[in-house]
Amino acid sequence: MSDDKFVDAYDNLMAHLYEIMDDTLHSAADSLEIAKQKTLEGLSQEEIDDIAGFLMRDVNLAAQTNSHTKNNNSLAEWLKFDISLLENFAWESFSTIADKTRIELAKIENQANTYHPYHSHEITGPGTFHCDQCHKQISFKSTSKIPECPDCKGKNFTRS
Repeated sequence: MSDDKFVDAYDNLMAHLYEIMDDTLHSAADSLEIAKQKTLEGLSQEEIDDIAGFLMRDVNLAAQTNSHTKNNNSLAEWLKFDISLLENFAWESFSTIADKTRIELAKIENQANTYHPYHSHEITGPGTFHCDQCHKQISFKSTSKIPECPDCKGKNFTRS
């Protein structure tokens, strides 16, 4: 359990989304709406919408990345971590959601070249990012709030 209610909400939303997508044939969008309602407690609608946006950004990017490679370790490479460093549930949830989202994304053209910006104070799943201003790399092994760049105080990041 994190000290940050938004980090906890991201993890809870991912768990609910995983559960819903695993048990039903809902689309990712419908599943996300159901998961948001289950996660809403203690958060405003605007806060849960922001967190849902952060989660879907991460899932969509992971799904896009995985759809362009045949390597079984592609999600691990996308995260830039050894899978053994991640908690089993988080890994299983994230990869399952990403796989199901990848199937939906396969129907959409021109997604591969879309820029997915990350900003300080947003919530993200595990991964490695570089500052758009000075290119300093920062890494997260669990769901985290993105800080300002420790070197230049930059606020914009790209997943490496």
